[in-house]
Amino acid sequence: MPPKRKKKKQPEQQKPGRPHIRTVADNRRARFDYDILDRIEAGIALTGTEIKSVRDARVNIRDAYAQARSGEMWLHNMHVAAWTSAGPWGHEPTRSRKLLMHSGEIERFSRAAGQRGLTIVPLRIYIKGHHAKVELALAKGRRRYDKRQAIMRRESDREIARALRREA
Repeated sequence: MPPKRKKKKQPEQQKPGRPHIRTVADNRRARFDYDILDRIEAGIALTGTEIKSVRDARVNIRDAYAQARSGEMWLHNMHVAAWTSAGPWGHEPTRSRKLLMHSGEIERFSRAAGQRGLTIVPLRIYIKGHHAKVELALAKGRRRYDKRQAIMRRESDREIARALRREA
């Protein structure tokens, strides 16, 4: 009689209709430098070597911003590291990348960004299912004293939380 084989455990399945989301890059600096007014999700049009680098989390969005041009939204200054196996057929690391959005969303965000002091910045890049997505924010730049107030508020919240933990 042959020995019994153990069944392999299946990886835990996601609920149907709910794609797996994995954050690749987070723009924490944008949350500090800007007041976030509105958020939106957009797809990113990437080449083959770019999506490989994004899935490998070799991407930087610290200096990136989005801009509407002739009815299309473009993401500028996003650095996607070159894929080492691509050789000379790789991609340019900081090229402008087209964002995939509905025309109404593009119009709404571009009209809002046309106001003085507002800009569109990426907050994070993530993989949703098999697609690369970016979370964009309509943001207003903070002044230096606003940043100081944010730091003081954050520190006071930490002290309160620390005091509550000590009492409990």
